Amino acid sequence: MEKYLNIIADSFNGYSNYLISEITNPSWTNYFYWLIGLSLLVWLLEILIPWRRDQKIFRKDFWLDTFYILFNFFLFSLIGYNAISNVAVELFNDFLGLLEITNIVAIEVQNFPVWVQLLIMFIVADFIQWNVHRQLHKQAWLWEFHKLHHSVKEMGFGAQFRFHFMETIIYKSVQYIPLAMIGFGIQEFFVVHMFTVFIGHLNHANLGWNYGVFGYLLNNPKMHIWHHSKALPENRPYGMNFGISLSIWDYLFGTAYIPQEGKNLELGFKGDEEFPKDFKNQMVFPFRKNKKQKSVYNLKETENENKTV
Repeated sequence: MEKYLNIIADSFNGYSNYLISEITNPSWTNYFYWLIGLSLLVWLLEILIPWRRDQKIFRKDFWLDTFYILFNFFLFSLIGYNAISNVAVELFNDFLGLLEITNIVAIEVQNFPVWVQLLIMFIVADFIQWNVHRQLHKQAWLWEFHKLHHSVKEMGFGAQFRFHFMETIIYKSVQYIPLAMIGFGIQEFFVVHMFTVFIGHLNHANLGWNYGVFGYLLNNPKMHIWHHSKALPENRPYGMNFGISLSIWDYLFGTAYIPQEGKNLELGFKGDEEFPKDFKNQMVFPFRKNKKQKSVYNLKETENENKTV
């Protein structure tokens, strides 16, 4: 027990020092300033070449989403996620030790060129995220957390990070073992991480881009806005276009859907009028025991009464 308490203490101190260093020591591999820089860049694009010209520069919930960017990228780890995840990793390693397993690496990639390692990590992680994202829509208890992201009523770059902290735990937990089994030998995932942030910002931005033929590979604003559509087709009750950075998974597995230009789509989900508008209540919303579980989407109630979604 003392070992785990020391891990928690060291994690808090280590992450606090890291965050202070990020802010006070700008560098070319500084997550804090790259996040701010990419956010300002995409916001500038929204201002200069907006898709929806009647949308205000400071759109609905602009400042709330700005806070979510900082909270989910930095502050959540400071509050405790970094410490908890480090303890979880140590517990997992100790469990493997009880089974006399000292190495779960199934594929050695350390001898590959760095760019190959990064590419493999990017593709594998994105495929895992695509599958998790589908479950966030299909499983009722997961959808209660994911509703926060779909409470966005006007799309903008910051909407990417409007999500419940439990999504971080879910995504990272599911990713951990597969990525550990690949046995990455490098720590510099900075380029991949910031690239995914940039793609995510663009996907949610007020931009009318689809990247032409490359739209079949990369997720894009004209594709992703349909993912946020409030009204869903009868044959797609759980939604569509689940890609995070890559759109190819949706085309390969039949979940892609862009029937027409979605410029003026109504965004949200059925019943979002009752969804909390402030950060505190949005955080506690999924945990309310007296909250009546609602259907995932715009399905007929008679079809949903005895169905687990």
